Amino acid sequence: MAEPTTQEPTPLLRPEAVVVDTSFFTNPQTRESLGESTQAAFRTFVERARALQDRVQFFMPPSVFEELTHFLDVSALPRDTELILRLRPPRRFQIVVPGFLLYELIDEIRERINRGLRVAEEAVRSTQDQDVAATLNALRNRYRRALREGIIDSREDVDLILLAMELDAALLTSDQGIMRWAERLGVRMVHPEAFVELLMRQHED
Repeated sequence: MAEPTTQEPTPLLRPEAVVVDTSFFTNPQTRESLGESTQAAFRTFVERARALQDRVQFFMPPSVFEELTHFLDVSALPRDTELILRLRPPRRFQIVVPGFLLYELIDEIRERINRGLRVAEEAVRSTQDQDVAATLNALRNRYRRALREGIIDSREDVDLILLAMELDAALLTSDQGIMRWAERLGVRMVHPEAFVELLMRQHED
């Protein structure tokens, strides 16, 4: 009987695709490991990502990049930024999204609206104990948390998930809402802190 042969692992046919979110550069937990500011963190990312191009291709929807530029001095970006971080919109009219997503999103929005109403009612009652300005400030903060945290609430969020689905890519984000809905759709995710370690280790190697 012939001895079994040990086969070498099959090489990847193409580099791994990763779709990057703005939150990776703005969330303090990851940003502080890359730089003192969003600008510095983004520059560090581009510099480290150059060495990974044979293994990883980075993508970002143009709508998300436009959002990111509000935190950056575009004129000071590395010249090869768009070669390292490829801007690509999802093919919105060709991607099929499961119907359950619409049902669950509607149910969640209804629940959040009811939650927001309860927050507003409590704020009205509390005006007897504090001034109007303090009440409004507390109302804004609690209302924002009730309606926006943990949900996809912008076209940019949807673009990220759709592009990751289209490319069968991993999603790099610190946004809890995007994470939740990406998981429901079976989109792979990369833990931001772990990816920061990979970037820095690559630099050391």
